[in-house]
Amino acid sequence: MVRSQKSASDNKIRLACEVCQTGNYSTTKSAAITASRLVRKKYCPHCNQHTLHRQTL
Repeated sequence: MVRSQKSASDNKIRLACEVCQTGNYSTTKSAAITASRLVRKKYCPHCNQHTLHRQTL
């Protein structure tokens, strides 16, 4: 298994559920590529459904 190298410009971010506002996921995002907030549809174990998760500050 080959692991990708983390770039120095990658920032660790948290994703929070839009419905219950619980921070469920963490990931990395390159600051050089985009300045907008990341939005993903992920499973929220608190809501027990797939909801939109947005990047928190």
